[in-house]
Amino acid sequence: MEQGQLNWVANFIWGIADDVLRDLYVRGKYRDVILPMTVLRRLDAVLEPTKQAVLEMKTSLDKAGITNQDQALRQAAGQAFYNTSKFTLRDLKARASQQQLKADFEEYLDGFSPNVQDILDNFEFRHQIPRLSKADALGTLIEKFLSPDVDLSPRGLDNHGMGTVFEELVRRFNEENNEEAGEHWTPRDAVKLMAKLIFLPVADRIESGTYLLYDGACGTGGMLTVAEETLKQLAAEHGKQVATHLYGQEINAETYAICKADLLLKGEGDAADNIIGGPAHSTLANDAFPSREFDFMLSNPPYGKSWKGDLERMGGKDGMKDPRFVIEHAGDAEYSLVTRSSDGQMLFLANMLSKMKQGTALGSRVAEVHNGSSLFTGDAGQGESNIRRWVIENDWLEAIVALPLNMFYNTGIATYIWVITNRKPEHRKGRVQLIDATQWFKPLRKNLGKKNCELGDEDIQRICDTFLEFEETGQSKIFPNAAFGYWKLTVERPLRLEGIDPERAYSPKEIKALKESRAEASGEGGLPVIRKIHKKGTTPDPLRGLFSTTIGGKPAVVEYEPDPDLRDTEQVSLLEEGGIDAFLSREVLPHATDAWYVPDSVKTGYEVSFTRYFYKPQLQAAADADAGGDPRGYPGAREGDRGALERDCRLTRGDTAWRMKSGLGWIRRSSRTRTSRSRSSPTAKRLVAC
Repeated sequence: MEQGQLNWVANFIWGIADDVLRDLYVRGKYRDVILPMTVLRRLDAVLEPTKQAVLEMKTSLDKAGITNQDQALRQAAGQAFYNTSKFTLRDLKARASQQQLKADFEEYLDGFSPNVQDILDNFEFRHQIPRLSKADALGTLIEKFLSPDVDLSPRGLDNHGMGTVFEELVRRFNEENNEEAGEHWTPRDAVKLMAKLIFLPVADRIESGTYLLYDGACGTGGMLTVAEETLKQLAAEHGKQVATHLYGQEINAETYAICKADLLLKGEGDAADNIIGGPAHSTLANDAFPSREFDFMLSNPPYGKSWKGDLERMGGKDGMKDPRFVIEHAGDAEYSLVTRSSDGQMLFLANMLSKMKQGTALGSRVAEVHNGSSLFTGDAGQGESNIRRWVIENDWLEAIVALPLNMFYNTGIATYIWVITNRKPEHRKGRVQLIDATQWFKPLRKNLGKKNCELGDEDIQRICDTFLEFEETGQSKIFPNAAFGYWKLTVERPLRLEGIDPERAYSPKEIKALKESRAEASGEGGLPVIRKIHKKGTTPDPLRGLFSTTIGGKPAVVEYEPDPDLRDTEQVSLLEEGGIDAFLSREVLPHATDAWYVPDSVKTGYEVSFTRYFYKPQLQAAADADAGGDPRGYPGAREGDRGALERDCRLTRGDTAWRMKSGLGWIRRSSRTRTSRSRSSPTAKRLVAC
């Protein structure tokens, strides 16, 4: 059927809402009736030819005392669903009494198979029946859906066409409720891009066979169906025949019902059985597919949504034992991927990565949408940073694509697609590609909620070409994996007090008493307090807190009591030539000769900064604007996020040339009080020097 005809069908059904429900429901609630009624009318029409056979099979099974009847009744219906009531919708059309119609309609609903019952329950459609009956609208509603003007049977509308009409209705209702749509509905242009990013790199390596697709936050199922269509199309273009099995999990009851109904309407009953959802089925706390591995995975998890309830059900941070989120990595048998309870989006990524195929040539390919916080949130050793470290150190991250602003219905924040695989091609190994696609879009003629632009076909192609070419350009940067890693360490300086004995060690109790009874020296004054004198033969190592001194006229190695007011932290890039020692010698010791770092405090962290790599200072941005480029600079700058700029400077503290080039010297000067409690700390001294 032509697209114009499909639109006509969608318009007809849309019109039923205005005709029947206008005075009963506010417009935002039309969907509570129209979507389940559309599902019922299609299923009723599909089952009509085998209705008698199903009733006869039901009678036979009951007489034989067989209780497990589902498979036999599916076979009799010739479908993945059935209805054992004596009614069809056409039978109900002629009811004169509203009370009789209500009773018979409820009996009709009760006759559907368990999978359809699940859909109706999650739509909460039975709650609407008393309201419709009381207003004498139930009969009118049924009559409208049975109108000869529109044929929703397979004769008039094939499965693909019915699926298209249903998706169009869902899209329209989501636009009507645009304040909520972004939670469960990812724009089709973004989904198409995600599908191409996971399939195009392996299009010529896809063999004939069966592939499993998964979405752990499947919403209405759009990502799964678009991915399925893209895979089958690419396979056909390469002369291959593929079968697909779709799997998904969704906690929101209504969107789960829509997803499952959509698959049933398309004739994909087996796939509908593989969609698990409802309020009791949180992906994080109640994984529906713990033993499954998948070939291709896509998802758009919720951003900034608390998962505290899930965390408590899973035993809390200390009691967490889920093998998806407590793993073995970097020599740590209990390496924690558990993030802050205020935002669980990165855990959806960890969930997917736990389901990657290990024993196939293609392995698994993953595309997931995140907001900007997933790039940098979480300190070294915390869950978010640990997930980034786990992904990058395993060399799974192929690319991150920055999308245009205002791509989604209910938010204008920056969003990014992460592209991940456990089978990186040789030319990508050890490297990560960042793509700035923030300016590749076309504006919409009319805003859809916050969404004011979309990715046109040419924009999607441009992004995919940039990804596949894997070359350095103004919008494509390529880095070694280690470029995103850093060591975070604690830098100490000695506690200095007036009037102490410089040739003896003080116990913790004595040091506490000294602090209380004597005024601390300010800055460089006073004598350093010794807390330990090492045995003869100990090798001095001042960078690690083992200092040479003279005690009783003899050389000795001592440790000083650290001053908590002078304590500082540093972040050192994993690419730092000479490592931590070289960094401290260059950046810290010139300003604080008695400083040392604590080896046990060193933690490894990872963060990804679009700011640092794509930021353009104002003069450069203005020049680019004159040349038709982006006048706003790097992707994060459009949000006015000064905090993000500060974060991006942390790994380049000693790089004066970089600061001058970027014009960000003011950040280092103005952050003096943020990074240190004392002007005597090494960081503060370097800031003053700036």
